[in-house]
Amino acid sequence: KTRMLIHRVAHLLARGVPAERILLLTFTRRAAQEMLQRCERLVGSASQRVAGGTFHATAHRLLRRYGPAAGVAADFTILDQGDAEDLMQLSRAALGLADKKSRFPKKETLHRVYSRHVNTEIPVGRILLDDYPQFAEREDEVLAVFCDYTARKAARNLVDYDDLLVFWATLLEASPELGRTIAGLYDHVLVDEYQDTNVLQARILRGMGGGHRNVTVVGDDAQSIYAFRGAHHRNILDFPHEFPGATVVTLEQNYRSRQPILDTTNAVIAQAAERYAKRLFSERGGIERPWLVSCRDEAEQTRFVVDRILA
Repeated sequence: KTRMLIHRVAHLLARGVPAERILLLTFTRRAAQEMLQRCERLVGSASQRVAGGTFHATAHRLLRRYGPAAGVAADFTILDQGDAEDLMQLSRAALGLADKKSRFPKKETLHRVYSRHVNTEIPVGRILLDDYPQFAEREDEVLAVFCDYTARKAARNLVDYDDLLVFWATLLEASPELGRTIAGLYDHVLVDEYQDTNVLQARILRGMGGGHRNVTVVGDDAQSIYAFRGAHHRNILDFPHEFPGATVVTLEQNYRSRQPILDTTNAVIAQAAERYAKRLFSERGGIERPWLVSCRDEAEQTRFVVDRILA
């Protein structure tokens, strides 16, 4: 998938698309750097001007430039996770909810709930009921902490990681003129590992690509495993509906696994109620079928794998 995305960037450059008009979004800085380096080997130094980076880094860059137009001061300070949790604790204490005699979520739990709510748009009450049922009856107090936390950030000109995406989406949606200006910075938007995006990131992509609709994403609906941190598999499944006329290119050749493994995975994923139909194949043969091994716990599983490697 990644190789395809790199060649897509190289193809656009070869067609004469200015490098600075291409936005490449990834999930880690390392992935962005590696992609641009590989692209440079294909097409030369022109690829250095491609706007590449993580969603959060790109949001940071845009907010510094356009934030004041939406009421976000350009000299804001970014809170890392530890700082955000400490500020959440201040709100918790200010509202009298830090008393150890009462059972109330700790700062780390509060931050996880807040971040999940922001990135998935799932109501706080539903998150508490599903993941922290012991605190479900204290929803109103949790919401009060979040309100105080938000007010403290605003008063101190602070922005947390989640805010970066929220404000980017707001810049695109709140003002049609400002949204067109920001989306108009790029003629092509490309996203890696789209199955790992959350609802908020999908909103951003719709805003950035809504005008020109030159959007390319790569991903695998069968590899969506990050729901616990907000990823939503519907993003990749619904992409053709969000961008009518989209072409779906299926990459079925696998270069890592032998065919018996792929036969097994094909059989398993075929049972999914909704998916992109594909049948993986490999030119690497092999006759040994995969093993199904039951272990009591993770420690026993680890011992089994290590023993097999040593053998």
